[in-house]
Amino acid sequence: MPLGISPDLPSAQKRFAEKNGLEYDLLSDPGHKAAEAYVVWGEKNMYGKKSYGIIRSSFLIDEKGLIIEAFYKISPADTIPKALKALGV
Repeated sequence: MPLGISPDLPSAQKRFAEKNGLEYDLLSDPGHKAAEAYVVWGEKNMYGKKSYGIIRSSFLIDEKGLIIEAFYKISPADTIPKALKALGV
C-alpha cells in the first residue's frame, strides 16, 4: 500500500491530493521526526540558495516493516519504474 509523507499540515496535504488526484494516503510530519529518522531531512541547495527541507526519497518497505530498497534524490517520474525494477516486475 503506497503512502506519502511530508512536513505539510493535513489541510495542505488534502488540497494537494485533491488537486493531483492522488489515490493513496498522505501522512503529516510537521516536526520532521520521521524525515530525520529516514535521513531525508537535510540541507538542500537550489539555485545557489541553501535551505533545510525534505530530500525527495522513496522507500520500499516489506510486510515486516524492513526497508527493501531506498531511493534518495529520486524524481517523481522515476519512483514507480525504479520500485518495480527493485521488485523484479
